[in-house]
This record gives sequence, structure tokens and C-alpha cells, in this order.
Amino acid sequence: MKQIIYSLLALIAFSACSSSTTTENESKDQEEKKEDWIVLFDGTSTEGWRAYNGDALPPGWVIKDGELTYDTEMGLEQDYTGGKDIIYGAEEFENFELYLEWKLPKGGNSGIFYHIPEVKESAGPSGLAPEYQLIDDENYASIHDLTSYNKKMGETENLDQLQDWQKTASDYAMYPADQSQVDLNPVGEWNSSKIVYTPEKVEYWLNGKVVVSFVPGSEDWEKRKNSGKWSGAPDYAKAKKGYIGLQDHASPIWFKNIKIKKL
Repeated sequence: MKQIIYSLLALIAFSACSSSTTTENESKDQEEKKEDWIVLFDGTSTEGWRAYNGDALPPGWVIKDGELTYDTEMGLEQDYTGGKDIIYGAEEFENFELYLEWKLPKGGNSGIFYHIPEVKESAGPSGLAPEYQLIDDENYASIHDLTSYNKKMGETENLDQLQDWQKTASDYAMYPADQSQVDLNPVGEWNSSKIVYTPEKVEYWLNGKVVVSFVPGSEDWEKRKNSGKWSGAPDYAKAKKGYIGLQDHASPIWFKNIKIKKL
């Protein structure tokens, strides 16, 4: 009789433990669902991606070894006259957290756009959408002549060098990345970037650190917008909802693990 009682008690204890574990797992699943990521590129398909103002990917944008890359030689081989910036055209995003990983070659240059409006008479996102800059901070100036461009932008010192607002993880031509927080991996190695956008605050992350923070549309933001590169671009950052895009700058570029979460 005692053995039967002990067996029943053990069964009850096991059931309680199993029920507790199930509840914990259900709770975890529910929490994960609340924070669901939308995968924009999983390494196997370019579904959703296309040229800005186009129906398909421009020549050169391909998947290699599970990475979304721009192959410059392939891009130049074909007779193509349209722009080569690409967008994830399946959905527009408003408030979000965007994460991706990327790497550049020596002298490489690219960028991440967001809130892109698709304007038929526009050649591309630049001048319309904010850009998280991607560039080879260390070697770019030694390969490309920046003097005339920097003069045009009103710079007066170190004209042959990248200016702070041109460097990686900057809000291009608006908010320079905090160089004390920039920990950039060498060319050919992977870096991770994150953009968190809300109307109250925008954050740019690089390799796990916040390097840019600003309030969109603030007095400071307006001052910067109206006194710099975008002073002659009335539609710059006007859209508060739009597509995510990747920039072609005639440079090889590699991306992977691209995902976004709506906030």
C-alpha cells in the first residue's frame, strides 16, 4: 500500500513539474512572438529585393556563399542603364529596429537607407532618405581624391581626408559617429550595425555600441539639415515611413543576417 502511495506522489510531483515547464515554455514562446523579427535576407533568397524604381535586382546583386553581395564585374558586364541601389520592396517600415552584418573591401563604400519613398522621377534614395554610412575609414582617402568634393561641401581643412560626417556609422552629412565609441573591424572582416528609429530618438549602433543618437525633426536636426549637404534637398528625410535600402557605390559589398523588428 505504501508503495502505491509513493508512486502516486511521485506521479503528482512529475505532473506538476511538467506543467510548470510547459507554462515556462509557453511564456517564452509568447515573449518571442511579441518580439518577432522579420527576416529580410536569410542567405538563400532575394525575395522582396529589387532595384529602386525597378521590378528586379540590378545586374551584379547576387547571393554568394549565403551572402548578399554586389559583384562589380558582373554588374558592368551587362547593358543596364538604371540605378543600382536596391530596396526591400515587400513592405514599408515606420518605427523599427534594423539589424544587419556587413563587410567591405579596401577602399569600399556603401550605405544603408531607411524611410525611402519611391519617387518615379528620382534616380535613387540619396537626397530623399537618411543614410547610415558604410565606408573604409582607414584606406578610402588614399585611394580616392576627396579634395574637390570636400571643397564643394564647404570644408576648409584636411580636404584630402574623410570628414567625420563621412565616416562609417555616421548619419551621412548630418550626425558624425562618435569616434570614441567606434570600434570598426578591418576591411574584409564582418561588422554588425543596428538602426533604432522612433519619433523620440534615433540610434545608430556599430559592433554593439551606440555611436550616433539624435532626435529627428528637432531644432538641432533642422539646423543641420538646412545648413549642410541637404539644404538644397527639400524632400530629404521628409518621409516618416518607407523602404529599407542598400547602396551601390561601384564597390564590392557583402551583407548577411538582415532582419527588422517593428516598434
